Amino acid sequence: MRRLTTILLCLLISASVFSQTTEGPKNGHLIIAGGALKDPSVYAKIIELAGGEGKAHMVVIPTAGGNDITPEIIENLEKQWKGFGAAKVSVLHTTDPKEADTEAFSKVIDHAGGVYFLGGRQWRLADSYLNTKVHEKLFNLLKRDGVIAGSSAGATIQGSYLARGDTKGSNIMIGDHEVGLGFISNIAIDQHTLARNRQFDMFEILAKYPKLLGVALDEDTAMLVSGNEFEVIGQSYIMIYDGTHWNQTTGKYEANAEGEQKFHVLRAGRKYDMAERKVVRGGR
Repeated sequence: MRRLTTILLCLLISASVFSQTTEGPKNGHLIIAGGALKDPSVYAKIIELAGGEGKAHMVVIPTAGGNDITPEIIENLEKQWKGFGAAKVSVLHTTDPKEADTEAFSKVIDHAGGVYFLGGRQWRLADSYLNTKVHEKLFNLLKRDGVIAGSSAGATIQGSYLARGDTKGSNIMIGDHEVGLGFISNIAIDQHTLARNRQFDMFEILAKYPKLLGVALDEDTAMLVSGNEFEVIGQSYIMIYDGTHWNQTTGKYEANAEGEQKFHVLRAGRKYDMAERKVVRGGR
């Protein structure tokens, strides 16, 4: 039974990478941040969705950083997240997918309201947790209306396609790791976008995989995903690459011409429907 569950999860994730429709989780929420996250309102929203201030149990996963997780690091993470309002903080880390595939290691997620992935290199998260018991329990967390959040590498890993997933360097858009954890299907997520002048990098992925929805987040900015819709929160902008752009002359959304590298830029308060691939009217 356990092997069958793992096989089914593998098939589900594989299908979600290049499915025809971009969809978020049916239950729960995602908070996907573009790196250098400082905005206290974003952390407050994570705590709120994880169970509330003074009640939330957060699981923090620092694996993307590639460091040995010392008692001092664990103590600092616990102190940090309790400062954000968590009642309990558990730090979960391994580089061994066999360990991640055990009940003893992963069961802490069963009692959490939220999980947060720290930044670093997203392929480390894939190597450690993809298609494991941890991965399965993350989907279960969403089913019971929990929140999965992360910044930088912790943002990109939440998509189905793993942008910048090459072990040789983060400048390689299509790398030796191409599968993320797939909490959103048919999407590629990039980060640190405007801060690192990356706003045109997504077109390299879309040239090879044109059916993917591309989303690129600037620093200290996040997408709050509820179902198939997300709202921009934080301090900067999110870029959307869906093959259309806003024509200021005609006052309409228009399809990009062949080879035309245009995209949407959404500020805080704006909303986007990923399944319908359109900016939601009425967003601030």
